Amino acid sequence: MAASTREATPHADAPHLLVVDDDARLRDLLRRFLQGEGFRVTVAADAGEARAKLSGLAFDLIVLDVMMPGESGFDLTEWLARTHDIPVVLLTARGAPEDRIAGFEHGAEDYLAKPFEPRELSLRIRAILRRRAARRTPTMAAPIALGDAVFDPVRGTLSRGDETIRTHWRRGCAPRRPRPPGRGSPDPGGLGRRARAGGGRRARDRRAGHTPSPQDRA
Repeated sequence: MAASTREATPHADAPHLLVVDDDARLRDLLRRFLQGEGFRVTVAADAGEARAKLSGLAFDLIVLDVMMPGESGFDLTEWLARTHDIPVVLLTARGAPEDRIAGFEHGAEDYLAKPFEPRELSLRIRAILRRRAARRTPTMAAPIALGDAVFDPVRGTLSRGDETIRTHWRRGCAPRRPRPPGRGSPDPGGLGRRARAGGGRRARDRRAGHTPSPQDRA
């Protein structure tokens, strides 16, 4: 495996990976490379140490060697599939189709045969994390349960049993606000216009020295 092993300090919220491999040299190379790619990395030498790390730390993904002394990567992957919701990428020198099929049957998310290009491993890890993040993100188009009622954000309806109420809400639009009284409201019979017209006529009469008659005041 030829790769740059530049040291880096990942962000505290970067994805946390667990690398499990009995080869100390490969384990250290993977740690330094993946840290250089922006991941937080914890390492373990075998399945037993991996279980100990899993008991106290949270991981976003596990890079796991298949051929290890004691418990194999296949066995650990099967246990992880039953007990943890963590994707596993298997690394192995056994790249035959039946070996890859066995890895997927045990619950692996992906399978990479040795020797491999480290950059490919990084890209596969990022692709898996993106897929899982997309599955966890709720969609705005999905109906939302509100007690015994269901709100449909696409149709803008609130349903309870057979009863459906259409709301003012529309996706991407704010509900209309009622107009304040007196602003843009209808003027029944044109009363406001007639009052303004009458007031204007009386003002003109006063400026001209005309005394309004009782009929004018009415």
